[in-house]
Amino acid sequence: MFGIPGKAPVTMTPAAVSQITRLMARDNRAGLRIGVKKGGCAGMEYTMEYVDTADTHDEVVEQDGARVMIAPMAQMFLFGTEIDYEVSLLEAGFKFNNPNVADACGCGESIKFKDVSELEEERSGS
Repeated sequence: MFGIPGKAPVTMTPAAVSQITRLMARDNRAGLRIGVKKGGCAGMEYTMEYVDTADTHDEVVEQDGARVMIAPMAQMFLFGTEIDYEVSLLEAGFKFNNPNVADACGCGESIKFKDVSELEEERSGS
């Protein structure tokens, strides 16, 4: 994993933990896999799917009964991210408070990450 030893790569708010554990129990799933893919007007989009098992190279994060698997390609882009679950009058959904995002589109559906070299420098403390 691309990160700091002993530090969880992502954290979850109590609202996210509650929603993930509720859905895990309801659908009898092992957890939520998070990834990134090319797409959207800013260049990248988050992906999420409930899964039955973790893949061999997934980074598994467990917090208070909620389990998140981070796909290998997404690991360095998600390090330090807080996952939240918000409910408003018009919508409900997971939100990613990600320090690695350099820009986001107006609709909030896609993001642009900092350059890989910039992320590596931040992680090493240079």
